[in-house]
Amino acid sequence: MNHLKMTVLVDNTAKPLFLCEWGLSILIDADDTRILLDTGSSGMFAENAKQLGIDLASVRIGVLSHAHYDHSDGLDTFFSLNETSPFLIRAGSEEDCFGFKDGAMEYIGIRKGFLQRFHDRIQYVSGNFELAGGSWLVPHRPADYSAIAQRNDLYLQRGKAYIPDSFSHEQSLVIDTAAGLAVFSSCSHTGMTNILEDIRLALGRDDIFAYIGGLHLYKLTDPELDDLCDEIEQSAVARIFTGHCTGDHAYQYLKDRLGDRIVQFSSGFIHEIL
Repeated sequence: MNHLKMTVLVDNTAKPLFLCEWGLSILIDADDTRILLDTGSSGMFAENAKQLGIDLASVRIGVLSHAHYDHSDGLDTFFSLNETSPFLIRAGSEEDCFGFKDGAMEYIGIRKGFLQRFHDRIQYVSGNFELAGGSWLVPHRPADYSAIAQRNDLYLQRGKAYIPDSFSHEQSLVIDTAAGLAVFSSCSHTGMTNILEDIRLALGRDDIFAYIGGLHLYKLTDPELDDLCDEIEQSAVARIFTGHCTGDHAYQYLKDRLGDRIVQFSSGFIHEIL
């Protein structure tokens, strides 16, 4: 890819004239391929797209980063506006994600019934799935992420029991460009550095110049944030564009350490990455 542009259709915060919600949706223009990553938690992403003059019927491929409501509950709106493009979802994704909140399990997954209702528009992918034009959907390595899941109160329902989320329903969109790899990972639940390692092992490359998405850092301590900054500084990642679940304190901590290397996005944010 020689040209890469991102447009944030919905995020937790918004530029003037745009709407915001707890959710994320990013439109990606990679050369002549238009990709929609996630749909937020309602149809709000489509309202912001209209404000920007974007016709969602022009989207060629939809990608769901993971099976949580704040990234998937706008699927019905997308399918009503785009009659042809498939949405690529990680194989094994089910309506089974829960979060432990206020002493009880709360359903946080894809809206019940969506997977069956839209079965003809959903395409399940596995392994390192290659898209056209030098891009991939990369899963996490098989690993025990139970400690990470429990710290973040994320679980999967199995019968009447709940087990720590394995994050097997999550995937990163990786786009090969003239400057190196650009990684879109909407929530980075297993950690940014783990995801960089996933990609290195999957693709045999570590020339990642841009990382885009929420970083899910709001439960990390300052020493842990300091360690993360050390790892980022030693990596090839030149730019980080983040928002959604990163957390205000964590973002400011990283900004103080990384300076212009990190940028905060919001609804209506447009950037020519390459």
